[in-house]
Amino acid sequence: MPLPWGLCLVNRMCRSWAGPARKTTPPLLGCCARRLTLSTQKRTSDLNSFVVRTNTCGELRSSHLGQEVTLCGWIQYRRQSLFLVLRDFHGLIQVVIPQDESAASVKKLLCEAPLESVVQVTGTVISRPPGQENPKMPTGEIEIEVKTAELLNSCKKLPFEIKDFMKKTEALRMKYRYLDLRGSQMQYNLRLRSQMVMKMREYLCNLHGFVDIETPTLFKKTPGGAKEFVVPSREPGKFYSLPQSPQQFKQLLMVAGFDRYFQIARCYRDEGSKPERQPEFTQVDIEMSFIDQTGIQKLIEGLLQYSWPKDKNPLTIPFPSMTYTEALDIYGTDKPDTRFGMKIVDVSDIFRNTAIEFLQDVLKEPQGTIKTICIPGGAKYLQSKDFEAIKKFAVSNFNQEVSPLFLKTSESRKSPLTKLLKEEEKSALVSLMKAQEEDVLLLTAGEYKKVSPEVQLESHM
Repeated sequence: MPLPWGLCLVNRMCRSWAGPARKTTPPLLGCCARRLTLSTQKRTSDLNSFVVRTNTCGELRSSHLGQEVTLCGWIQYRRQSLFLVLRDFHGLIQVVIPQDESAASVKKLLCEAPLESVVQVTGTVISRPPGQENPKMPTGEIEIEVKTAELLNSCKKLPFEIKDFMKKTEALRMKYRYLDLRGSQMQYNLRLRSQMVMKMREYLCNLHGFVDIETPTLFKKTPGGAKEFVVPSREPGKFYSLPQSPQQFKQLLMVAGFDRYFQIARCYRDEGSKPERQPEFTQVDIEMSFIDQTGIQKLIEGLLQYSWPKDKNPLTIPFPSMTYTEALDIYGTDKPDTRFGMKIVDVSDIFRNTAIEFLQDVLKEPQGTIKTICIPGGAKYLQSKDFEAIKKFAVSNFNQEVSPLFLKTSESRKSPLTKLLKEEEKSALVSLMKAQEEDVLLLTAGEYKKVSPEVQLESHM
């Protein structure tokens, strides 16, 4: 029976190793047995198709000199009734307001229209006078000599200016979301997301023969998993559910012969009481048959690398990996941040011949172990009350003693355990942990199941 594999890429979407591109997809099942030829050629987007403008505000350059263009956008700002800057989603451009009497109506419109009003202007692309170029603007070498203008939508007074440097509260941004979305950062975020999703579809469908299938969002409630939203129906006493993990659909499609499919799925969880959860999110849900762990890892690495934005640092594959046990032993969590340098180290071998009685007793046990972690600059930044709080937390939460070791600090910062250490034990610890001046070691000893992070994690589940 085929084995379905589900993958959720919720927070990180990254650009991919693609493998050899296929010229055609596998033959379609059915009487016609046709082949779909999928083109992977890149095409330049036409941003001005089907609309009245001829160009966007940010695309014009010196190569367009002399051309008559029509632009649409918001009035960003105006200067001395001589110039205004027009803005759209693609950039900014300077517009010269005509001063002659024959264009008085155009001048009146452009000078009196409130900022952020939407206007349409038609004019000729000309060079800026020598010395008046703006190197900070991509369009800074040219400007538009306006012939005609039309006010498409006059703007009322806004609650905040549409400028990136303006500080706005989160509540104000949410209340006026349609204005917040005009900002360059939000424009970038949403357009980047669209591009990445498109690249993911291209990678999965065109390069690796996946089928894009949508499964229903309304279904009967199933036990287990996260809490599901309930949707009332017109039939009294009966409800639909928004399934957050519709396994039945996945299994049906696998058995039906769709051995590799995916969906950009909208997911719902009724768990607002948990701070790390949100009620709805989007995930890339990938399902495959006849796959093993190595294959699925390569697929995801390729997907992320292929769809990763070009303006970001490129991803290299294969991604670093470690086992579950290694992650817990070294970092104390199954979701480690490998940039975090405070690793847990087993120092049992250093104390095999120690004279410290309680450490001897620990190592005599079959599962006895001694572990430590180095806090860089701990003696400098942490006070005695902080170490007492750490000890109290370890005892109350894990029933485990933790002792600080001050190996390369002033005489005023010594702990009872530090005084009991032999010089060769101190030297071995400093060498193994690469301890520097003012660093502090936290040491714990006991049965492996008590000292290891697995027990600590289980106690919070």
